[in-house]
Amino acid sequence: MATSEISSSAPLPPSSAKHGDPLERLARLFAAYPGGPPLVRYGGRVAEVAPSHVLVRGIERRVELGTSVEVEGGGARWLGEVIGIEADCANVKLFSSSPRLGLGAPVWVRDSLEICPDVSWLGRVINALGQPIDNQGPLTSGSLPYSLDHEPIPPMALDRIRRPIITGVKAIDLFTPICAGQRIGIFAGSGVGKSTLVSMLARTNGFNTIVIALVAERGREVREFLEDVVKPHAPRAVTVVASSSEGAMMRKNAAKTAMAVAEYFRDRGDNVLLVVDSITRFAHALREVALAAGEPPVARGYAPSVFAELPRLLERAGPGKPGSGSITGVFSVLLDGEDSNEPVADTVRGILDGHIVLDRAIADQGRYPAINPLTSISRLAPLAWSKEEAELVRRLRTIVARYEETRDLRAVGAYKAEADFELDQAVLLTPILYRFLTQLPDDPACPGVFSELAAVLSEMRNGGGQAREAAGTQVATRAPA
Repeated sequence: MATSEISSSAPLPPSSAKHGDPLERLARLFAAYPGGPPLVRYGGRVAEVAPSHVLVRGIERRVELGTSVEVEGGGARWLGEVIGIEADCANVKLFSSSPRLGLGAPVWVRDSLEICPDVSWLGRVINALGQPIDNQGPLTSGSLPYSLDHEPIPPMALDRIRRPIITGVKAIDLFTPICAGQRIGIFAGSGVGKSTLVSMLARTNGFNTIVIALVAERGREVREFLEDVVKPHAPRAVTVVASSSEGAMMRKNAAKTAMAVAEYFRDRGDNVLLVVDSITRFAHALREVALAAGEPPVARGYAPSVFAELPRLLERAGPGKPGSGSITGVFSVLLDGEDSNEPVADTVRGILDGHIVLDRAIADQGRYPAINPLTSISRLAPLAWSKEEAELVRRLRTIVARYEETRDLRAVGAYKAEADFELDQAVLLTPILYRFLTQLPDDPACPGVFSELAAVLSEMRNGGGQAREAAGTQVATRAPA
């Protein structure tokens, strides 16, 4: 304990509320002289230790939900956060997954968690507390603190979304185009190529800054992602990592820290790409914290606060105020049991501005990225398409739907050519479209999907193909913005 501090670990006597605590009066007097250390520090002691939480007595009247505390034990100091308050104790969730604590360990109240991002953080890898983990020395702190639980910008103060982004991923730019400031989700089961698609989006050149949050990723994949995906873009990227072996508080705060870093660069005027992989594991961490706080599970084990916390985080992404930058959010959503209507997926889908669905059946056919164009949608697509392009995409979706709904019919040999004009077009053009959309991570980015598609169809016609105008309109050849 610092000698310049006066510790107070006991509850205030009843008379203090009436006459004022002498320590508080002394602290207020001392606060009139800025620059000095805190004169009063409040604390308590550990009264109960459980695998999921710690009960602390003596601080319950000095804290609120989200207050940070520091626990001394086992020769170390452990950071925690207040997740519940009762009449005689406070419920604390520690950031470490394996603290060495005993009854009576001292607990000290701290300020709420904040980070001070700086432009020098570009190229660095940090943990959920904003501390460097890349062995490249300490971080330079910026002049302005950013709270991990910062409130979203009021709706009427937001700028309008206007500018489309060329991602270079053909299937996305064609069927689900993204605009600067949009929030879009990648919905997929495990092993369908979700992280691979995220890595393809991370190479997009339409952004000044990239902020990546790896939430509860496997340790092996973290190293591979950093070296294979982030390294080529390191001069303009900040990566926040919380591996699956870390505690729920670290996994929960990783997404919040990444959002705070993105907000800093947005306020500087940058167009930021924020990638969170995955928002489902963020929800899992929220569930673990909520259950430790005593909340009842109401939907597949998720507590009510989980569904209140998700929009608080997701709404912080998007356009900034007029004259500032924007945060384009890409959030991967892991579908539990391939169920697209499970609680987290259903909630996130209703908040975001679009969703990209990865289909296991498409991946099993060897088509990557395994994007299903029939179930994927971008609510801001009209801002990115011209009138002709919108009509083309509508016709392409119709053709693909016709092709897929007759797959079994064709498999048993019941299809007869020239009996159905629309089906003939679907059978002829859909395989060509599928080959065109197939794109591996090492393939070069596509600078203009409509012009390249026009070239493919033109080559097919000039080569003696029997395709008619499948889209019913000339493919637009507008150069990318």
